[in-house]
Amino acid sequence: MKMERLYEQKPDIKQFDAQVISCEGTENGTYKVILDRTAFYPEGGGQPFDTGTLGDARVISIHEKDNYVIHETDKPFQAGENVHGIIDWDRRFIHMQHHTGEHLFSGLVCQHYGYHNVGFHMGQEMVTIDFDGILTMEQVLELEKEANELVYCNIPVEAWYPPAEELHRLDYRSKKEISGPVRLVRIAGGDLCACCGTHVSYTGEIGTIKITGLKKYKGGVRLEMLCGRKALMDYEGKQEQVMKISGLLSAKQPEVAEAVEKVMKESLEKDGEIARLYQQIFDLKCTLLPDNEDSLLVFEKDLPSVQLRKFADMLCRQQKANLVLACSGEDGNYQYVLCTMSEDAGRLAKQLNELLRGKGNGKKIIAQGILFASRKEIEDVWSQEFWKKL
Repeated sequence: MKMERLYEQKPDIKQFDAQVISCEGTENGTYKVILDRTAFYPEGGGQPFDTGTLGDARVISIHEKDNYVIHETDKPFQAGENVHGIIDWDRRFIHMQHHTGEHLFSGLVCQHYGYHNVGFHMGQEMVTIDFDGILTMEQVLELEKEANELVYCNIPVEAWYPPAEELHRLDYRSKKEISGPVRLVRIAGGDLCACCGTHVSYTGEIGTIKITGLKKYKGGVRLEMLCGRKALMDYEGKQEQVMKISGLLSAKQPEVAEAVEKVMKESLEKDGEIARLYQQIFDLKCTLLPDNEDSLLVFEKDLPSVQLRKFADMLCRQQKANLVLACSGEDGNYQYVLCTMSEDAGRLAKQLNELLRGKGNGKKIIAQGILFASRKEIEDVWSQEFWKKL
């Protein structure tokens, strides 16, 4: 028995009536239902499956097997039973907007650059499209502009199964060789492609096409795209962030980037001044310590890890000791840097971690990590010169 696929004929259908052909239970406690007709789209071609309800049962997933659309539900049905299906239209329409937007954009890429769409995935938050050639962001933005012009023109989106003799005369895009009837989707001036998915009836329903990311991927590029409702939601989220940043920086929204650059520049200048002051402090501390000690343990209060490392390295290089352990923090949680000019710092750090419930590692000269021990415990272990027993 051939199943009637309503989503191919009327992609904007929201409800339908059908008869149950079969229903089988699964190991997961759900049920696989086959109907004589369906408006639920099964997962395929990069487009996710539809969800919704069949009668009072929830439709969990939709898949295709042996030319039948399988409806996974949370309740069983009797063969021969008549059921009423309702599509989760918000989910379906978002998929239709994205799928049609992808057609437009991929068709233009093929027209202008001869690149092929070799990967398409419609995720929960983002749509990705992979092309087998390199595009720059400047080129992508030009293509985006052209695609949106076709959206504004509100061109009909046609889908049909041409007879074999007509199909051979048509120059259409296809990701793979197709045996049997081929369903084509055409947007005049934009694209002609073999596709089994659902699409809007007119390009104006796409709303807008926005490319939100571009990166090199497997010898080509991967684009991130949003259309319609999702593009609007993305804009609203980013607009909210821009407004917050604008308020924090007391800058007009169009001047936010310039204001951020100014703050970053000032921050870098302050970091430089802080580093210079730390260096002066370290120089002073070094003058107060004797030279050529066998080992040296120092505790500093609230010293950032970068500066702790610089101080330990400085003590070693100025030959204050052959082995230096610098710690900063509080009882039970000390950051440490172990520096040596004559031992293996990584090996010593490993032993130190075992003795003082620590974690961390390092190389020949310097190692760092955290010790979950008290100051007294650290001092006791250090005074026992554990490194001489290794």
